[in-house]
Amino acid sequence: MAALQSVVLTDRTPVTPVNHTFVPRDVKNGTGLVVNTAGVPVGEEKLTISMRKTGSKFRGSLTMALPVVQTQTINGVSTPVVVRTAYVSVSVTFDDTSTTQERTNTIGMLADAFGTSKTLIHKSFVDLEGVYGS
Repeated sequence: MAALQSVVLTDRTPVTPVNHTFVPRDVKNGTGLVVNTAGVPVGEEKLTISMRKTGSKFRGSLTMALPVVQTQTINGVSTPVVVRTAYVSVSVTFDDTSTTQERTNTIGMLADAFGTSKTLIHKSFVDLEGVYGS
């Protein structure tokens, strides 16, 4: 079993990318939760991870919720509010006869798919373009 531990994810901020450090918060029903917090729970970035065996399949899930927080001032009282949230969900299914190398290759290909040089995926997910062609 993978121990719940801190995870550092680096974004693509131009010039100086930012490291987002997610620290362990909880494990419930086999799902681990790590959070990146500035001390105010409403603005926490959250990442969950799980892996379960169902029949002859292993099913894994990773989710992220990345809120954008702004300070709202009403009657001189300033409070943080979430103005929008980006959500990410990745799921994998592996047969119980799959090899470590097959799983390594699959996850490697998935990671590579999100590289900036993969125009189809980048333009769809980052530039919000629809897909067209033959």
